[in-house]
Amino acid sequence: MAFNPFRRPGRTCKIFLAQLPPNARQTMKINAKVLAKSSREPSLLKLKFKDGKEMQLDTEKLSLKDLMEEVDRHSRILKRQADLTGN
Repeated sequence: MAFNPFRRPGRTCKIFLAQLPPNARQTMKINAKVLAKSSREPSLLKLKFKDGKEMQLDTEKLSLKDLMEEVDRHSRILKRQADLTGN
């Protein structure tokens, strides 16, 4: 994750981080890179799920709602697979 907290697209990353559960640091690896105020580097969110699937989401183009839908969609698929296998 790389974001500039002073630019509008960086807000999506900040809110996404804030919505993670309190124990997130123990159960997942989170790398957050805060860009300098003058940086024009785009805000990105990179996720890697436990099944190995990687997502690179452009927070410049996606709203928070769209971002959450993308993440939840794959999370539900993983949960359904775990339920079917009995884990």
